[in-house]
Amino acid sequence: MNPPSSHAVTGAILYLDGVSVSFDGFRALNSLSFTLEPGEMRAVIGPNGAGKTTMMDVITGKTRPDDGDVLFRQGTIDLTRHDEAAIAELGIGRKFQKPTVFESHSVADNVLLALKGPRDPLSALFGARNRIPAARIDAVLERVRLQEHRRRLAGELSHGQKQWLEIAMLLAQDPSLLLVDEPVAGMTDAETEATAELLKDINRDHSVIVVEHDMGFVRALGCRVMCLHEGAVLAEGSIDAVASNPRVIEVYLGR
Repeated sequence: MNPPSSHAVTGAILYLDGVSVSFDGFRALNSLSFTLEPGEMRAVIGPNGAGKTTMMDVITGKTRPDDGDVLFRQGTIDLTRHDEAAIAELGIGRKFQKPTVFESHSVADNVLLALKGPRDPLSALFGARNRIPAARIDAVLERVRLQEHRRRLAGELSHGQKQWLEIAMLLAQDPSLLLVDEPVAGMTDAETEATAELLKDINRDHSVIVVEHDMGFVRALGCRVMCLHEGAVLAEGSIDAVASNPRVIEVYLGR
């Protein structure tokens, strides 16, 4: 692996340069390079097998790249030197495609369990987490439009509401960068529209990367779009520029 160039001068919150990952001879990422600016939202599209999940695995420490730099917070943190738990603590939150909520707990308790706060044994012993003000939980639930459902069991929520609850659980950890994987898969049209508004609201004070196949939803986000193909960036720009790119149409949209 190349020595990290963490002296790279970058204003980006996330900086990937020449990142490659191979699994049994298959190149999942092929010298992938891109930057995400602080406060930016980026939508990532591309065919299955394009490298979208591997890209998120590398950023969150689940997969270690064979080559390249993965730097966070203006190049000050080399993410390849940290594991998943440490990267979550550093401020990168990830929401997987299938929501994983505590179904037998209330909506409010799900957020309480996720809230950033003391997690050491002494804090648990003295009930520090029980003293977290209800206002903090309410603020997060208000943001994801679940305030009126705070006492319901998470298992009773609709699929879309469970997705919002998981986003709430991420927000409770106060990450500076959120990675969101196919948030609107299986949602109704109304839920899809509400999710676009929710992510735009979250983007006012967080950087966000959204991986998604629903092009109507991507258009609603109104952000810069990046199309991956064979582990590298095929095209990036506005939704109109990317959607009209002949190569993007050929390998992805025309299918």
